[in-house]
Amino acid sequence: MRSRTSTDVRRRLSIRTAVTAGLAAAALAATAAGATAAAAPGAATPPPQGHRTQQVEYFTGAAGHPRHTTVPASAPLSPADRAAIAGDGDVTSIVQNGPVGAKLDVVFIGDGYTAAQQEDFHADVRAKWAKISAVEPYASYAGLFNVWAVDAVSHESGVSGDPTQDVVRDTALDSAFFCDGTERLLCVDTGKVESYASKAPAADLVVVLANSTKYGGAGYNDISSQVGYDGIATASSDNDRSDQIAVHETGHSLGKLADEYDYGQSGTYSGPEPAEANLTTFSADEMAAQRQKWYRWIGRESPDGGAVGAFEGGGYYQYGLNRPTENSIMRTLGREFNLPGREAMIAGFYRYASVLSSTVATDRAIPRKTRIHVGAPPSAKVKWYVDGRERKAARGRYTVVVRALGVPADGRTHTVTAWATDRTAAVRDPALRKQLSGKLSWRVSP
Repeated sequence: MRSRTSTDVRRRLSIRTAVTAGLAAAALAATAAGATAAAAPGAATPPPQGHRTQQVEYFTGAAGHPRHTTVPASAPLSPADRAAIAGDGDVTSIVQNGPVGAKLDVVFIGDGYTAAQQEDFHADVRAKWAKISAVEPYASYAGLFNVWAVDAVSHESGVSGDPTQDVVRDTALDSAFFCDGTERLLCVDTGKVESYASKAPAADLVVVLANSTKYGGAGYNDISSQVGYDGIATASSDNDRSDQIAVHETGHSLGKLADEYDYGQSGTYSGPEPAEANLTTFSADEMAAQRQKWYRWIGRESPDGGAVGAFEGGGYYQYGLNRPTENSIMRTLGREFNLPGREAMIAGFYRYASVLSSTVATDRAIPRKTRIHVGAPPSAKVKWYVDGRERKAARGRYTVVVRALGVPADGRTHTVTAWATDRTAAVRDPALRKQLSGKLSWRVSP
């Protein structure tokens, strides 16, 4: 079975430069807070020098705090591996909301699915994305995403380590529980994942969906030097809590949020002010007085429970760092993003998706009879202009016919412009709000 999408999907385009992560873990890695994280209480002991490793975040229980550790890095692909991958990797469009480049593209790759189970994989992707996209702010911005499934055909069904450590299965991506002796840590061959991900038209988020009911997953955070995205997340296909792992990891990759949990030991942070939006050394009063971090949200009721303030503990330290709320998804799975977290996630969405998109090309003239449909979030206000003058009767419409806008049939070329501004109440930062506008223009032929 070949791709069901246009021929553009079958072309093996390179993944966009500087796209974010396929659900990367550990946002502290590139910040001042992250620079100290390796020494944080409870952090993994560094491996001996000379051993290539990868840092991963994993989840010990459905309601537990995540943990970090290091695992051996994947070996370079062999010629046999490259040949096998070259002949595999059909791409299927699962959700198509607009052109690549105007949307945030999520790529799912299956492991532990045989050739006869690829339709099962596609169904699992649909189900998993439905659960992820039901979480706010995904739910309010579902139209900003395209979703792709990349087939990776395995010789055996299921994955290694399921249900017990002695189970070994021959799969395309070498997914395995009990990674490095940790039962819930679901590791993959990241080199193989990268090769399969490159077959999609674009990848902004990458998720490996393992054919399993076992709870577990992982977030890889240190492969950005090798690929154009920051990391990879793994999750079980048929565990009803594994989608929370993926959502948490996008908090790191898209929202650039730090972990809000600590390791429960007497560690005190003494470094500089963290760069992440959800950690601070300031108290609530200090933030308000100095207009720092999430001061605009202080006192507001947060969807994860309680009012936004400054709660001590986060970034793996029990003391010295404050988080916005008592218990968001960046602290415990199953929770929601707090208000500062939602704002950061929306900022992440708009780094890769445009507020306004259309399948009607803007690089060529269109006739007056053309029907233009644009996509925009429900919180966006759409306005239409002809030669710079707004057609107020069309305000708020997502579909217009060019001639109905009053474009003159006078033998001259005219310009139709759609302008959208996202007026969401979930964004309070004026600098970010300035980025929540966009326009598209079309030349109308005589």
